[in-house]
Amino acid sequence: MRKALWIALRVVAVVVLAAAVLGVWKREEIVRLMAVNSLFAEDKITANFSHMDRLFLTRPLSRGDRPVSSLPEGPALTLPEGAGGWIAARSVTALVVLKGGRLVHESYYRGTGPEDLRISWSVAKSFLSGLFGIVLAEGKIASLDEPVTRYAPTLAGSAYDGATIRHVLNMAAGVAFNEDYLDYGSDINRMGRVLALGGSMDGFAAGLTVRAAAPGTYWHYVSIDTHVLGMVIAGATGRDPAELLAERIIQPLGLEAEPYYLTDGDGTAFVLGGLNMRSRDYARFGQMILQKGEWQGRQIVPADWIDASTRPSAPGGALYGYQWWIPENADGDVMARGIYGQYIYISPRHDTVIVVNAADRGFEEPGVDAENVAMLQAIAAAR
Repeated sequence: MRKALWIALRVVAVVVLAAAVLGVWKREEIVRLMAVNSLFAEDKITANFSHMDRLFLTRPLSRGDRPVSSLPEGPALTLPEGAGGWIAARSVTALVVLKGGRLVHESYYRGTGPEDLRISWSVAKSFLSGLFGIVLAEGKIASLDEPVTRYAPTLAGSAYDGATIRHVLNMAAGVAFNEDYLDYGSDINRMGRVLALGGSMDGFAAGLTVRAAAPGTYWHYVSIDTHVLGMVIAGATGRDPAELLAERIIQPLGLEAEPYYLTDGDGTAFVLGGLNMRSRDYARFGQMILQKGEWQGRQIVPADWIDASTRPSAPGGALYGYQWWIPENADGDVMARGIYGQYIYISPRHDTVIVVNAADRGFEEPGVDAENVAMLQAIAAAR
């Protein structure tokens, strides 16, 4: 009996020690997982969106040593009627407006300020589109109709096997993917937990094996398509897409502050939605797009790619281009859009760029996106 008790105590001691060691080893992963689970909590969301580096693995994007590009001030903009109520109702945290390349409005809310590095969410997709256009123009990729597996061979045998680059640019790869952010068990939230626990985004993409439709059949917004686009860029160039983005877009723009990406456990940038930068720097990117890829005398993104990527080209008449959204009745307007109310709205007809950052927990409610676009169009038309 005494011997059995001694053995039992030893087993308990070993289990307790193992648990303690595992707890220390996995502490960071557990903390990140807890952060994901409370990322959008009402009392935390605003601060979280300005300090994502406290919650996730990150890597900086070098802004280089170029001087900060100026945003000269213009005459103050009078916001349209109803803007104040909209700002409050939609939990807007930043609103920056450029007209004719001049800063005509800048305001911050909910305790945030101009120096906050704010999460892009899917606005980052449009940055990657610009980088892809540069890579394509340099001849690293022969055609949009090449299979993604040519440049990302680890996707062979996955649901992406047979999809082309054009398909992923258009969000038409046919992969079965649940993008419901409010469903804990959805694919998009499973992906978020992979990111939080330091897993592999490449592995997550390769592990998707179910198709909802044949590639190119219909438009279905699937965020992981953009990660596959990043894998294609990496395979075509032999370069890290984050480093390329910093070199080809971030540094030439002369940003105010060094941005950063969220990353997975391998250090791979979360290119589909993990960019963090100041609101004014988002505006600089938008102004460059408005100017057909030109910035201060330098062509950063090819003009023909800007034209091609910002017009509707997705199957079924969807108002989506190559990682850009086209509003209804846009008359040439285009936008980068992210969950919880992030926008870069570009209106060539009004020579206007509008950046909105927000922490809108009601962003998926019926009619909210249409309300946001209507307000953005009103701001673009205002004087």
